[in-house]
Amino acid sequence: MTENLKRTHLYQWHVDHGGRMVPFAGWEMPVQYPSGPIQEHHTTRQIAGLFDIDHMGQVEVRGPQAEAFVNQMVTWDVTQMKMLEAHYAIFCYADGGCVDDLFIYKLPDPDDGVYYFLAINASNRQKDVAWLKAHAGAYDVTVKDISDETYMLAFQGPQAPAILNRLVEADLNQAARFTAVQTTLLGDIPVLLGRTGYTGEDGFELFLPAEKALKAWEGILKAGEAEGVKPIGLAARDSLRFEACMPLYGHEIDAQTSPIEARLGFALNLDKDFYGRDALLKQKLEGPAKVLVGFEMVERGVAREHYPVFKDGQQIGHVTSGMFAPTLDRYLGMAYVPAEFAAIGSEIDILIRNKPIKARVIKRPFYVPAYRR
Repeated sequence: MTENLKRTHLYQWHVDHGGRMVPFAGWEMPVQYPSGPIQEHHTTRQIAGLFDIDHMGQVEVRGPQAEAFVNQMVTWDVTQMKMLEAHYAIFCYADGGCVDDLFIYKLPDPDDGVYYFLAINASNRQKDVAWLKAHAGAYDVTVKDISDETYMLAFQGPQAPAILNRLVEADLNQAARFTAVQTTLLGDIPVLLGRTGYTGEDGFELFLPAEKALKAWEGILKAGEAEGVKPIGLAARDSLRFEACMPLYGHEIDAQTSPIEARLGFALNLDKDFYGRDALLKQKLEGPAKVLVGFEMVERGVAREHYPVFKDGQQIGHVTSGMFAPTLDRYLGMAYVPAEFAAIGSEIDILIRNKPIKARVIKRPFYVPAYRR
């Protein structure tokens, strides 16, 4: 049933340009264009791709106690962040399970000096906003869901910064990875640019007024046409993030999984208080019973989400994500297994159509992201 699905401002553009629309997180989104997801994947890795990701949510937290409130809500210590800095973090339940993962932006505010801009997952938007508001009463803050008036795009790939730099007033060469730039795009579009992304490539995520979405979209595509820039659908977005081993909520992280089990220690600061901190500290000290691993298929087969993982005839875990990795030309996957089977080189079996298929634990990420090279 498509009548209950939301549509972005670019829906008609996608349809007119051959985008195959599918339901995703309550939205009707382009999963691919006529060139196909493999070519879209390579375009992003080699040149640059433009993504409509307006299904994502955005929240502003303002007020005199914004910093104290956000710091209590997330796993990272936002008091350590500099102005116009961005950082990956997680909302946790008291038991350490993940409410959601998000990106935090620390931005200047004329009244209170600072406010926080949060980019959250599409499927968790209502839950996240409710979670924040449920805890905001003890603080002098305002939590506002600005998703409807804010449009989110991603421009990712090795040539994305140079192309985008031609279209904005600011000098993006001065923007370090995981920082933000407030500038003007295409002459009159106010935009917040975060040098972040979900592909493993360099590039930016763009936040702009929703009514300017089409102008921004077409302007960026036109500016990069000579280089070969193309629109990219959800299928390639998934294979790109998969190669870089970036977690997807509902797959690698969820309410039953902790950031420590998911090996997201870089998003945690256990030296400060936050919801779920004590549970996570206990788990870190005692060691998690299960951990996320990467694996490659030794025998022919494609590991898919939820497929059981076996060792010596006994089920020990399950696959969270698995597919063909176009850049690496290999069939790979991620799975949760007991810590004793997580060593690189450990042999496991993936149950595919009731048949155990051999696989081997390998190092993650499969594809080293640009910011780690």
